[in-house]
Amino acid sequence: LDTSHSMILSGEDRFTPAKKVALALSHLIRTQFPGDTIRVVLFHDSAEEIPISALARAQVGPYHTNTAEGLKLARRILMSQKKDMRQIVMITDGKPSALTLPNGQIYKNSMGLDMNVVSETLREVADCRRSGIVINTFMLARDRALVEFVKRVSAIARGKAYFTNTMTLGQFILMDFLRKKTRRVGTE
Repeated sequence: LDTSHSMILSGEDRFTPAKKVALALSHLIRTQFPGDTIRVVLFHDSAEEIPISALARAQVGPYHTNTAEGLKLARRILMSQKKDMRQIVMITDGKPSALTLPNGQIYKNSMGLDMNVVSETLREVADCRRSGIVINTFMLARDRALVEFVKRVSAIARGKAYFTNTMTLGQFILMDFLRKKTRRVGTE
């Protein structure tokens, strides 16, 4: 879940609906699919895992968007689990604007799509794919460059991209999750 400042820019709160959807998805998994797990990773200047119980209190900060670090942490978490299906459901407004350098410093650039940030993010997407992890992205913005970026993420990860808004986000996530579960249950 993207907690960068852009999630509340331009007078539109995209974060609150995204957080509500994550809470609803968590409830659905706990009550309907008890064998599955959901873990929450917030990504901003860096990334952190939080307990689902802390999600309701999560806030957007004065942060950039370190998508690569969020994916890297999610990949580490998923690889530590013994599950048949591993997927990342990424909710974002799309634009990666930060990355963690090898020395641990955070490189930030909020002006346009920085090719260093983009290439490092796409490298992590490819690492997720090589690890057998599908990335489905729910994008809450319509900027042309961001749409193209999310399409590249989906092509590399062999995942899906949903270009949605705050009103339809929950419908898309829940429909896609249930469709996968129905197909998976039907083939076992």
